Amino acid sequence: MKRLNTGVAWTGCVLLSCGFALAQGGRPGKVVENNYIVTLKAGAAPAAVAGRHGMSPRFEYSAVANGFAAALPAEALARLLNDADVDQVIEDREVEAIGKPSGGGTVLPAQVVPEGVQRIGASGLAYTGAGIGVAVVDSGIDLANKDLLIGSKSYSAVSRSAADDNGHGTHVAGIIGAVNNTIGVVGVAPQARVYAVKVLDRYGSGTDSSIIAGLDWVAKNAAAVSPVIRVVNMSLGRPGTLNDNPVLRQSVQKLVQMGITVVVAAGNDATKEVSQQVPATYPEVIAVASTSAKSGLSAYPGFGGIGVDTASFFTTDGALIPAADGTGYVGVTISAPGEDQEDVSSTGSITSIGILSLKVGGGTVRMSGTSMAAPHVAGVAALLQQKFAGALTSEGVRSKIANSASNLSAPYDSPTSTYTYDGDREGVLSAAGALAAP
Repeated sequence: MKRLNTGVAWTGCVLLSCGFALAQGGRPGKVVENNYIVTLKAGAAPAAVAGRHGMSPRFEYSAVANGFAAALPAEALARLLNDADVDQVIEDREVEAIGKPSGGGTVLPAQVVPEGVQRIGASGLAYTGAGIGVAVVDSGIDLANKDLLIGSKSYSAVSRSAADDNGHGTHVAGIIGAVNNTIGVVGVAPQARVYAVKVLDRYGSGTDSSIIAGLDWVAKNAAAVSPVIRVVNMSLGRPGTLNDNPVLRQSVQKLVQMGITVVVAAGNDATKEVSQQVPATYPEVIAVASTSAKSGLSAYPGFGGIGVDTASFFTTDGALIPAADGTGYVGVTISAPGEDQEDVSSTGSITSIGILSLKVGGGTVRMSGTSMAAPHVAGVAALLQQKFAGALTSEGVRSKIANSASNLSAPYDSPTSTYTYDGDREGVLSAAGALAAP
């Protein structure tokens, strides 16, 4: 059983019989026909190389790579490959947001502290993320939203404006940094400033090349904006392998070398491991799986319900294992709430009640997914960078988050048949624990 209930919740599967892969829309990972990412030898000019092959670059890269992305007729590919200035030619691939709507929008009568923020203990802390910039590499952000501190600069790889025309990016930004005021919700780091880096279109779709363009912008502008960008959140992905696009991985590596922590969603396919998802498979990122923030309801005879800290029925997971190229470890670093709860009906169907966060145009909406789990971690990374005045390395952030997890018996096994225990109970994110970690 698989259907999207757009009225109140995301209904995913039948209890103990979840025989489908809940992927990110069914399309990501596909090659974009005749579209390529091209890297060049040192000193070669992207515009000049593209021009002599009759290409009009969609993007030019200078900070994370020397190269460009463009469409190229099949008959011209051989000539490009034989160009002495060309280093690599890589097929472009489709990428999508890793989150699903799970409730209609509403304007709340008063501010709410969402269940995810409560579960990780991020409410009322001494640190708020003040003075820390977080780049939300997503579908944009509602730039007029009164419940967010918006960065003075923004970037869009897919349209003229970085304004969110999908809703996913605004929801993610709200989990990270919704302001502690009288409206909407409160984020994990309510004084962090969020920067809109739009790499996904109105349908929540993008490409490897658009993501690289967004990361290139971050690399060029991170230290030039105020506050400085210390954290990147990418709640997006596609099926893939560690080095199927070396330029995309190189872009992430560049940011990490700059001292920027990159947090990504593990994926919404319970039949896959993190090692099969890009960019979650990169050892340099903090990959985040999804759990329930509180216990759900059950009307199913003889079944007591799905408890707090249970692995979400949709989550991708994966124990930490050495990367295939020996450069680090691949796997889930931490789990965090990607939904409020999972309710079970009298017929055994499981409904995900999503995380409450901000909606484009004001008000709130619910969404479920590892897309929602990742920004909880990005928010805690912002708190840590505030405490340590931006001096923590990405590995320093990872260590404090991983070593301070709460409930090391979690994530508890999902009762659905697609879930298989990955051999690692990494625990659930703890904001206070991470701040107190040595």
